[in-house]
Amino acid sequence: MSSTKAVSGHASGAGIVAHDGIAPSSSAPAQPAADPRLLRRAAVASFIGNFVEWFDYASYGYLATIIAVVFFPQSDAMSGLLAAYAVFAISFIVRPLGGIVWGHFGDKIGRRSALSLSILIMSCSTFLIAFLPTYAQVGILAPILLLVVRLVQGFSASGEYAGASAFLAEYAPPGKRGIYTSIVPASTAAGLLFGSIFVAVMHAVLTSDQIQSFGWRLPFLLAAPFGLIGRYIRVRLEDTPTFKALETSHQVARAPVRELLGMHRGKMLIAFGVTCLNAVAFYLVLSYMPTYLSTEMGVSETASFIAATISLAAYIGFVFVMGALSDRVGRKTMLIGASILFAALTVPLFKGLVGASFVTIVMIQIAFGALLTMNDGTLPCFLSEIFPTRVRYSGFAFSFNAANALFGGTAPFIATWLISVTGNKLAPAWYLVGASAVALVAMLASKETSRGPLDNG
Repeated sequence: MSSTKAVSGHASGAGIVAHDGIAPSSSAPAQPAADPRLLRRAAVASFIGNFVEWFDYASYGYLATIIAVVFFPQSDAMSGLLAAYAVFAISFIVRPLGGIVWGHFGDKIGRRSALSLSILIMSCSTFLIAFLPTYAQVGILAPILLLVVRLVQGFSASGEYAGASAFLAEYAPPGKRGIYTSIVPASTAAGLLFGSIFVAVMHAVLTSDQIQSFGWRLPFLLAAPFGLIGRYIRVRLEDTPTFKALETSHQVARAPVRELLGMHRGKMLIAFGVTCLNAVAFYLVLSYMPTYLSTEMGVSETASFIAATISLAAYIGFVFVMGALSDRVGRKTMLIGASILFAALTVPLFKGLVGASFVTIVMIQIAFGALLTMNDGTLPCFLSEIFPTRVRYSGFAFSFNAANALFGGTAPFIATWLISVTGNKLAPAWYLVGASAVALVAMLASKETSRGPLDNG
């Protein structure tokens, strides 16, 4: 990546002038200290927004077999499941576009304003899923309406993870950015955990007919109150000290995306590459795994969800440990370590699921969760640090959402498809190994970002 060195020079501001005639870093203001009370409120606001987003994704993923029956014509079970995952994957197509739009607003008018609007649109579109008609009621219109609502949800959610991470990184005190930004992946896991518990209780309390009749609608109804609470907190926050200092010095980028693509292409490639592992691993390990266990390994749905619940609880604890550890040993060390361990251990761990007892399944999922947190607990801070303040939201949002659009949202579909065409139940494991290799190459081309202050250019 020969462009990486050139881009690094751009970031330092040494003799380089931005598109609007302002040196990105040489005259940048120092980052002011944040009020601890505002930092706590920022943490709560960031947690709630991501919680809402990922509770929705958990509900859809864990109810995929039910949604396949409710929204699609039934030729065979595999076709219906593939169709349900296809809608899940297609909703990610708009995420890079959403990343550009929300990144532009976040870098142009402020992080708080972008996050306050995105959570409102996201929670409303998720809430609407609860009122969609079924295939039995309106035929082919049912999956079309489902797709439209999922596209709106995907667009609005595309600024959430990146915006919350940048928000916390800019609020966090020096030396603690890793632990504070790890709140973001912890909140995504909390959303998945609550979704897993909710669906597990539904399977325990309701019959299959009741779940297909009305039960599947229940989790989506919760998006409205969750979203309103999150918006209420966000609109009462101040923007980050870092962004306010940039505004005060009149250094806000006039065209963040143009500046990003013109001056930071090398960093974009690195950010995209390392996010590929996060995208594939997150959706395979935390979203697709219960379906994999029930459809491919013959594990009961109740046992699959209980195993997912236990592993998610462990993940939340691990992710804070890894975030704090990244503050001590560095982001590059953590992300390279995650890539190597995934490449070495994924296939053996998948093999261990064959014929395994419930306890063994849980231990394997906890092991996967620990590996994943090495990446997830570090990545939000790394992606916030690699880009300067002027284009931080845009750079993070576009690279993160592009990787997730290509490899994250499609992961359950590709895993199911690979098994169907190869007959090999280990196919998803090899797919994850490939993603690990891409992330490793990207991180080997990167520089350590944790040692100094944020680039406030």
